[in-house]
Amino acid sequence: MNQLRFTCLLVCAGVVIFLTSCGGGGSEEKSSTDTTANTDTTSTAATAPAATSTISTTPQNMMVATHKVKDFAKWKASYDGHDSMRVANGIHSYVIGRGLNDSNMVLVAVKTDDMDKAKAFAKSPSLKKAMEAGGVIGAPTISFVTMVWQDTAVISQPLRSRTTFTVKDWNTWKNSFDSDSGKQQRMNNGLVDRAYGHDANDDHKVIVVVALADSAKAKAYWKSDALKQRMAQSGVVGQPQRFLYRVVQRY
Repeated sequence: MNQLRFTCLLVCAGVVIFLTSCGGGGSEEKSSTDTTANTDTTSTAATAPAATSTISTTPQNMMVATHKVKDFAKWKASYDGHDSMRVANGIHSYVIGRGLNDSNMVLVAVKTDDMDKAKAFAKSPSLKKAMEAGGVIGAPTISFVTMVWQDTAVISQPLRSRTTFTVKDWNTWKNSFDSDSGKQQRMNNGLVDRAYGHDANDDHKVIVVVALADSAKAKAYWKSDALKQRMAQSGVVGQPQRFLYRVVQRY
């Protein structure tokens, strides 16, 4: 009987040791499983798509014409009807605007594949005839430019200013215009940069296009001493010429 009790005690002690050992192993297995789960969650987390930049610094040759028309609707119909003639000459419609002070003053900006071909087209009898048919009054003012910076984003504000002026040195002016202080000053005064460049044959003749986020601030800024000082520092010669217009179509 004593021997039997002793044997039972030994068996019970062995079972306790075995269960304790299994319990420890179970804890380690759970920890391993949790770590794997965390790793899987991290690896499958969604990655936000990279934002696409709307800024283009690839030089773009363009032809810009401003002229007065008798009736805008009639002129627009005639312009759209001659699109195949422009495409045949490597010219592609881009923006049409109407003057703020005179809505019958029209600005037409087109992209050109070949600047020499575009210049020949501007002097062609076919273009002159098409303009007459559309009711263009007088001779148009046509310029050929190379835009070196553009923001291609579509914005809701349609008001624009196209400013032309002469500078002593293109790079000096460009560095001042591109500076953080220059950008901030324009933003603070209701101007949003849209594009800038220079005459196709003369980088001393500069063109700047901005959107007017706040017309009152912009007009006050154009008369301010702060702008006069910045223009002087960047080498602007003479007085800038501005044409204010409203974008009515963007192709």
